[in-house]
Amino acid sequence: MIKGFNELFISFGWITESSGTYQLLKATGDCLFYFFPIFLGYTAMKKFGGSPFIGMAIGASLVYPTLSGLSNGESLFVLYGGTIFESPIHITFLGIPVILMSYSSSVIPIILASFCASRFEKVLKRIIPRVVRTFLVPFFIMLIIVPVTFLIIGPISTWAGNLIGSGATEIYGLSPILTGFIIGFMWQVLVIFGLHWGIIPIALLNIGILGSDPIMALSFAASFAQIGAVLAVIIKTKNKKMKVLGIPAFISGIFGVTEPAIYGLTLPLKRPFIMSCIAGGIGGSLLGYAGSKFYILGGLGVFGYPNYVNKIAGIDFTFYMSFIATGVAFIFGFILTYLVGFKDPVEETSSPITEENENLTEEHQFDDQVFEIASPLTGTVIKLQEIKDETFAGEHMGKGVAIRPTSGRVVSPVNGIVQIIYRTKHAIGLISDDGVELLIHIGQDTVQLKGQYFEAFVKDGDRVQVGDLIVEFDLQAIQEAGYETVTPIIITNTSNYQDIAQSTNDIVNEKEPLLKVFAQN
Repeated sequence: MIKGFNELFISFGWITESSGTYQLLKATGDCLFYFFPIFLGYTAMKKFGGSPFIGMAIGASLVYPTLSGLSNGESLFVLYGGTIFESPIHITFLGIPVILMSYSSSVIPIILASFCASRFEKVLKRIIPRVVRTFLVPFFIMLIIVPVTFLIIGPISTWAGNLIGSGATEIYGLSPILTGFIIGFMWQVLVIFGLHWGIIPIALLNIGILGSDPIMALSFAASFAQIGAVLAVIIKTKNKKMKVLGIPAFISGIFGVTEPAIYGLTLPLKRPFIMSCIAGGIGGSLLGYAGSKFYILGGLGVFGYPNYVNKIAGIDFTFYMSFIATGVAFIFGFILTYLVGFKDPVEETSSPITEENENLTEEHQFDDQVFEIASPLTGTVIKLQEIKDETFAGEHMGKGVAIRPTSGRVVSPVNGIVQIIYRTKHAIGLISDDGVELLIHIGQDTVQLKGQYFEAFVKDGDRVQVGDLIVEFDLQAIQEAGYETVTPIIITNTSNYQDIAQSTNDIVNEKEPLLKVFAQN
């Protein structure tokens, strides 16, 4: 949105491109995407089970300014001269030529590098003694993975982008309509992997030499198809979080910044992303049919229409066709997504007790009784209000307590039934023989691990006794992956009881008293 507003201010003549205001706003809008490898290094390593800050360090090496500046000097020699892989060599590493490329805003190099680093880290942790692991593991990872990324991973992924750009030019000569569909359909996919940078240099070259470019012009409808899909998600979803994410993603998409829409909504939901690609292909076909061209590489989104203005011919059919094509892409993106639908994410704020057992609690309510709940973990007792997750801290799911575990075991705190083991194994729902409903949520945001580092020993419907092993988890691995391990233990049917009291002990062991549940008088 900041980038879009900056282009709007330029269009209205309120500021100039040489002004400090423009430059500062440009830096504000571009900084995240320019240094994207650093942020992706963190998230990719977290996803692959490695140390996130090592991923950030690898990402930072890819945008290290000194290395980028070396490519401006005189080259030592040229590799693959006369081909699309032609690469001037400015430095070598141990005698091996290093192909310096621009990795700002790129995606694939850091993801591949993080994947390799995470696997290498696991090997190193097995062979390096724990006493020196803290500094030797990152030392060897950086020493090996960074050169490998510059020597192999980075150039190969960048060349993949160049091949796509060259292939698009060849296809356009055969059929502009087909090319329009392919570019429009694939554009958002290329953006995800950073491969669209292989097309942008071709567009710049065409504009510089020929005065116009037909390739980039075909991608213009894709962002409008994306926001059409987002609007359908906003209207159709019942998930409050998705609606909150969708509105700013839709607004920024109007200005051509579709990353929030892609990464936050359509790609995780899968079907909306596919439908937006189809709609983008339809819009691209219309642009190809009209022979639309970019005469400048200017604004994005709604500020991109001036790109189609031919300075010699003025406003012509191709300019008007840009409005028609983007409108069609938007409408198809909306309609296809709305009709095909998507799997609406279930908000993790509901009780884990199923409807078929909703009457079980009532059958076991006894006046003037106190039900004791044992501790399912060993660790430090923390007040629920002190944890970071607002859903639990605000007691929106019920009263209870939290434990910072010192071992990776969860045992049953009651005699009762396992109502649900979430498929990611990070949360367990139980109902005691006395009708007390409990939720044990191991860590914070650990659902993102998708079951990694967790092992369940029971299944839905199993009967358990106090102390029976339910789940084991790798405490150290979860912490090293960047996740908080504080575990809330919640009485999800709190409203059925007079009060919930927690243990006064700071440290608690498995099966020791943890909570007291007071029945209604």
